Amino acid sequence: MKYLNQLSIVLLLLFISQSTAFGQSNCNFSVRGKVVDTESNEAIEGAYIWIKELEKGAITNPNGNFNFENICEGHYIITVEFLGYSPQTVQLNVHENVNLTIRITPKEYLIDGVEIVGHKDAVSTLNNISNIGKAILDENRGKNLGETLKDLPGVTTFTTGANISKPVIHGMHSNRIMILNNGVRQEGQQWGGEHAPEIDPFMAEDISVVKGAETVRFGPEAMGGVILVTPPKLPVSGGLKGAANLIGATNGQSGAGSISLEGGIKKLQGFGYRVQASSRVGGNIKSPNYYQDNTGMRELNFSGALGYNTKTLGMELFYSRFSTEIGILSDSHTGNSSDLDDLIENGRPFSDKGFSYSIENPRQKVNHQLFKAKGHYHLNNDGVVNFSYAFQKNNRQEFDKRRGSLNDHAALDLELFTNTFDVSYEHPTFKKWDGTFGINVLQQANNNVPGTGVTPLIPNYDLVNLGAYATEKYINGPFEFEAGARYDFRYVDAARYNQSGELEERDFTFKNFTASLGAAYSFNNYWMITSNIGSAWRPPNINEQFSQGLHHGAAAVEIGNPDFVSEQAIKWVNTLNFTKDKLSAELTGYYHKINNYIYLNPTGEQYVSLRGTFNVYEYLQTDASFWGIDLSTNYELLPTLSWYIKGSIIRAKNLIDHNYLPFIPADQIETGLNYQKEQFGKLTLSNLSVFKQRREPDFDLAPAPPGYNLWNISYNRTIFSATSSSLKGGLSVNNIFNTEYKNYMNRFRYFSHEMGRNISLRLKYEF
Repeated sequence: MKYLNQLSIVLLLLFISQSTAFGQSNCNFSVRGKVVDTESNEAIEGAYIWIKELEKGAITNPNGNFNFENICEGHYIITVEFLGYSPQTVQLNVHENVNLTIRITPKEYLIDGVEIVGHKDAVSTLNNISNIGKAILDENRGKNLGETLKDLPGVTTFTTGANISKPVIHGMHSNRIMILNNGVRQEGQQWGGEHAPEIDPFMAEDISVVKGAETVRFGPEAMGGVILVTPPKLPVSGGLKGAANLIGATNGQSGAGSISLEGGIKKLQGFGYRVQASSRVGGNIKSPNYYQDNTGMRELNFSGALGYNTKTLGMELFYSRFSTEIGILSDSHTGNSSDLDDLIENGRPFSDKGFSYSIENPRQKVNHQLFKAKGHYHLNNDGVVNFSYAFQKNNRQEFDKRRGSLNDHAALDLELFTNTFDVSYEHPTFKKWDGTFGINVLQQANNNVPGTGVTPLIPNYDLVNLGAYATEKYINGPFEFEAGARYDFRYVDAARYNQSGELEERDFTFKNFTASLGAAYSFNNYWMITSNIGSAWRPPNINEQFSQGLHHGAAAVEIGNPDFVSEQAIKWVNTLNFTKDKLSAELTGYYHKINNYIYLNPTGEQYVSLRGTFNVYEYLQTDASFWGIDLSTNYELLPTLSWYIKGSIIRAKNLIDHNYLPFIPADQIETGLNYQKEQFGKLTLSNLSVFKQRREPDFDLAPAPPGYNLWNISYNRTIFSATSSSLKGGLSVNNIFNTEYKNYMNRFRYFSHEMGRNISLRLKYEF
């Protein structure tokens, strides 16, 4: 019995020691992860993560990341749920710190025996992306694309007068920025500084800006960045819904409106359609102290789409027509050299004819049509084949002040026909790798329509570009890696009659290899860093090679050089994101080195003709460097009150001549307060400070204008909301104090000011 008692005591001590050992197991492990879409590889914000055994939950942040701390060693089941996706369950064995990637798949819906599944069109990139969603777009309805985008850090505008603006990303614009209009590369006469993109922002539900070089995916014209204009997804079930917008503004006494209808057929699940139309009309713009004569505009647009989607197959047809007529400031076309010098010295027009809706010469008329057919097919191995074909026709007419019957004839009449074909294959995920292989084909024909009576500014030409690319992306928990490569071949054949009546013909062949590398790492739920470096190239555009004469819309003579070589560039972009509690911040730094950079430079000379006197600009080529910083922050002062700061600086240098480049955006910073409450709506008060551009080239027609401050206020709220309809309204006042100022990025700043105070009212009815 004695030995039995001793054995019992030993066994009891062993049991206690084991229990103590289990009770003291390591509970200092972390479980971190990322939730992504299976198809597009995009991070999913707002997914719900639940650990069943611990009864702990978390929500993924904007980068798709989640984090659990102080997790004990053991076995757990993690469930991931997100609206529109099938729930995903993951078994986890924790014996060390865990990093994992969880992929979730769009949910399949069974409706009357037909399975419907969505397909995401996305740009899967580690480059910095800024986004304007539906709510912000609604607050900016009635503006053109450039004005809509310029509130984003790092994005400004290059303008010609009051109504023509082009987006500028980190100092790049025109043929260095690619615009994807519903997935199709927009092809018009975008080479001109006063050739605004033929895009209707009313069509968009979302606009995104990729700020890094994206030539690997899209080709040479994406060396400065990409703008994606995305309409809403087509419906896949029966029913009808729509929206109508109505906007009025005091400056220019302008008005704008749009209507869209979309729906499907109950007996044909998966079929959807949409029709949309918009219009804008405005008269002479008013600077604080005078009207700008002949600055009215008219615009009429239409688009329509049909689509059919099943679980494995998706097809869509899309058509859009953009039509606009824009007046060019009358005083930009002067009679003689002394008039032009006096106008620049005066800094504003000598005349003030008051308000008018009439549009006279000089003016522009532009018509752009786009037809697209696209589709995708899900293979049995989970791979996806995407294909699209698009045809575009762009007709640009520019009318100058001319004598007699010639005044009714365009002095520049161009027709551009473009065919594009794209096919890509997204291979299934293999050991955490996702990738895409693709081919792009671009064919263009540009024709000068006869009968202008003027030697064409640019020649007729035919262009073919062939490109093949591959990208691969690796995701493992908080770490992402991406690599890509592309090869392009371009052939251009140009011909025209010169001023002596002789036929000039030149053909060019360009080819280039580009590559990119990117990585992202989430330190925790709060901090994330991304870095992307990519090579890029751009062959000289036809206007840079052959411009020879008066560019009417710009009121300038431009001279090109056919011996230019291709631009070669490398861009490195780094972005640091922080999101925690009341503070969110994003800081982006970049460096862009471009060899053989082509730019338009004022010569100081003047060209005198029967049509007036014009400044002469010459295209030059040099090596250049660009670097800069973008900042965007938001801090929640109270549950209903937040304070934001956003700004950007850019430095650009001519590395050969050791001076500065023309038309580089000045430093700017914007601060504001947002007050938002459910029953009240949203009230925003902001101040924009733009500094003087002190880094000017050695010669310019006039010194850079001084800096300025603008105060703006806006109020937006839902007026009423029912089950199937709602009415939203907005009131905004830009330039509250009617400040007189000039923007360095306006080509007409030499002889006119910017728009004065503008009050606009917006209404949107959804049903």
